Amino acid sequence: MVKEHSELTEQLKKYFGFDTFKGNQETIIQNLLAGKDTFVLMPTGGGKSLCYQLPALIMPGTAIIISPLIALMKNQVDVIRSVSAEDGIAHFLNSSLTRASIDAVKEDILSGKTKMLYVAPESLTKDENIEFLGQLKISFYAVDEAHCISEWGHDFRPEYRRIRSIVNEIGVAPIIALTASATPKVEHDILKNLGMLDANLFKSSFNRSNLYYEVRPKTSEVDKEIIKFIRTQPKKAGIIYCLSRKKVEELAETLQVNGIAALPYHAGLDSTVRAENQDKFLMDKAQVIVATIAFGMGIDKSDVRFVIHYEIPKSLEGYYQETGRAGRDGGEGVCIAFYSIKDLQKLEKFMQGKPVAEQEIGRQLLLETQAYAETSVCRRKVLLHYFGEEYMEENCGSCDNCLHPKKQIEAQDLLLSIMETINLLKEKFKSDYIINVLRGVETEDIKSYHHDEIEQFGTVQDEDANFLEAIIRQAMLAGFLEKDIENYGLLKITAKGKKYMASPTSFLVVKNADFEEDEEEAPMRGAGTSAVDPALYSMLIDLRKKLSKQFGLPPYVIFQDPSLEAMATTYPINIDELQNVPGVGSGKAKRYGEPFVALIKRHVTENEIERPEDLRVRTVANKSKLKVAIIQAIDRKVALDDLAESKGLDFEELLDEVEAIVYSGTKINIDYFLHEIMDDDHINDIVEYFREAESDDLADAMNELGEEDFSEEEVRLVRVKFLSEMGN
Repeated sequence: MVKEHSELTEQLKKYFGFDTFKGNQETIIQNLLAGKDTFVLMPTGGGKSLCYQLPALIMPGTAIIISPLIALMKNQVDVIRSVSAEDGIAHFLNSSLTRASIDAVKEDILSGKTKMLYVAPESLTKDENIEFLGQLKISFYAVDEAHCISEWGHDFRPEYRRIRSIVNEIGVAPIIALTASATPKVEHDILKNLGMLDANLFKSSFNRSNLYYEVRPKTSEVDKEIIKFIRTQPKKAGIIYCLSRKKVEELAETLQVNGIAALPYHAGLDSTVRAENQDKFLMDKAQVIVATIAFGMGIDKSDVRFVIHYEIPKSLEGYYQETGRAGRDGGEGVCIAFYSIKDLQKLEKFMQGKPVAEQEIGRQLLLETQAYAETSVCRRKVLLHYFGEEYMEENCGSCDNCLHPKKQIEAQDLLLSIMETINLLKEKFKSDYIINVLRGVETEDIKSYHHDEIEQFGTVQDEDANFLEAIIRQAMLAGFLEKDIENYGLLKITAKGKKYMASPTSFLVVKNADFEEDEEEAPMRGAGTSAVDPALYSMLIDLRKKLSKQFGLPPYVIFQDPSLEAMATTYPINIDELQNVPGVGSGKAKRYGEPFVALIKRHVTENEIERPEDLRVRTVANKSKLKVAIIQAIDRKVALDDLAESKGLDFEELLDEVEAIVYSGTKINIDYFLHEIMDDDHINDIVEYFREAESDDLADAMNELGEEDFSEEEVRLVRVKFLSEMGN
């Protein structure tokens, strides 16, 4: 039932109030009206929903829209009802409805009132719903968020893989599959699984020119950075994504005590609270929503001005989808991600215990995310390349790497060495293997394949592995190399790469920023301090040195550098204010605080300093339920590994909590646990190291003590004992 252009534009004006279609919306709609299977790949904000909403209103029968989230369905049903005088025009069927509500929905559908029925994939598979839907005249099926079909997609949902067989059971009709993010691999998966390999494909550019992309190294000051950034965005709406529910709640609370209207959102909250928080954000009653990735799919808020990722996401698809929620109205959108290698390692740990194939997929996706985070190339170019699109501009002018370009160096010889090695090894290995061969690393695999005997082995052993990885990534962007995703990322040389090998030219690359170094570097040392008042900071250092001699303690046991930096920024002049400084709890403030606040007060008075209240980042009181529970359990001598398990934490997360307790000045005794897992000589060796050490830095400790003799966990546990006994 193809429509004339004028007639279709009339319907668009009638139902949605728009005079013209956006992009290729009209062509997509005409394709569906003609009864053809349709695949739509369109970025967030491109107008995907209209591609099935308008045809559903025009065509005879009811359109079945398969959608993954209840919040998304409710949102879209409300939108459709708002353009019609009849509430029955759109309904949803999902687990949130009562039996009476389900009966009322079915009555409207059977009477012919309902043009759109939103169904969750889980509801679609129920026998009673299959039987009911089999009675209807179905205009078409729309599979929204279609990337959920693919194991390589960022929101894989196994129920999505059953859609085709259920469609066949209910009754065949045209299918329109829609997604805002899909790599070529995911795209093929969707088409194959839905049995629509002959579908007409409609792809829009993934370039969101109004979005600014930036990656920042994640340090212990990340909360302060976020608060300072939000304060520069008055009345602008933003989303902050965190990977864990615990972090969502902690960060939302920290923002609230610092005067920012923030609310949490995650699947563990009561559904009523979740819905209320979402509505408050949509209605501008809250400026910021702090959320897990459960928030945002299909949420129709067009004026989100910033999206912050507290941790780097599990996949670039997920990252693109989440950043795509900024600036959907075409206005400004700032996308900032905080990145540390530790977060990446934590994500890898979460994959343990999953099937091997799933772990391998997860690792490949994480490697792509790491490449994006660490690259010094235009971020827009990297993102678009990931989605199979070539970005031709040399400088996008709207990402951190393009606005602050780094110095390039010649890498022609290294690239040729890499390509020759790939060729020699018959394109059967991944990048880390190729790099190990070139650097002469004798791994078990390399020895078993006898690749330590080939000509290329160890030819660039002085080069940094990260730099070689950067060359490989930039060669992929240039089209010389590609990864065979079907075979877990084996490196292949493209036709363009073979031409380059035959006739090489200059290949300039940027050495990537080392995020791990940025993270570990002490935030304040000499002129490098980021304290607002370097003169005060210097005096605080001297005072700490004097007290360390007086108490016979290493200076870091009294207060750590970041705490002194914060004091020289926020000017606490009494013990209560001092407790708001990161790393200073009530115990530490009372034990060591008086001379510090006296010095600060004198400095403020003598120099007539107006204390910058807006710079003070208030922390949530340390008496959180979890910390109290940990302290009580340690008092009862509960084994720490059992304690971690009972609190749903991995051991490293528990150690983080225990360290935070001790660093803030609370005394605890974990000797009962240490003596079970370590012998006394080991414990004494580590204690002696920290007694003499200039800092409590873990990397320095491991380097000095030796990784063969001591594990990181052992050193961290004894450091807790030492700090608790000596400083608290």
